[in-house]
Parts: sequence; C-alpha cells; structure tokens
Amino acid sequence: MFELLEKAVMTAVGAAAITQKKAEELIAEMKDKYKLSEDEGKEFVERLQSIAKDSKSKLREMSEIEVQKVVDRLGLVTREDFDRLEKRVQELENKSNG
Repeated sequence: MFELLEKAVMTAVGAAAITQKKAEELIAEMKDKYKLSEDEGKEFVERLQSIAKDSKSKLREMSEIEVQKVVDRLGLVTREDFDRLEKRVQELENKSNG
C-alpha cells in the first residue's frame, strides 16, 4: 500500500522537495485518511524527501551530460580552453612586438 501511495503522491507532488509546511500538512492528511501514526507519517515524508533529493541530483547530472554533448557536437570551446588560447596569443604578440 505504501508503494502505491508513494507513487501517487510523487506523481502529484513531482520531484520537487517538500517544504516543512507541506510535509506537516501531508502527515496530518495521511493520519486522517490512512490511519497512520505520527511516526509512520514522518517516515513516509522523509522517504519522499529523500526520493526528491535523489531525483534532483540525478536530473542535474543528466542535464550536465546533455549540455556537454551539445557543446561537443557544436564544437564550442570551453572557457578554460579560450583563456589558455587568449594567454598564448598575448604571449605571441608580446614576443613579436618586443
């Protein structure tokens, strides 16, 4: 039952982190509707928060990978590469002027 309820709540709430106020409201609602104890409600909300945190972390990681793929595909240089080349050009200009 908890898994089904967890999936339903995650669908409704999404992968966003649950605020303390929302967590308290969810606990109160679950206590009323599903006759859960305070500890069971808190445990459930903690599990949801953990899932949301993991999802956020995975989403960030996936986004970074996809952005890097686009950068590579477009042949864009990194800021680090640009700075290195700019420094090299400056050194060459200084040599040719000196």
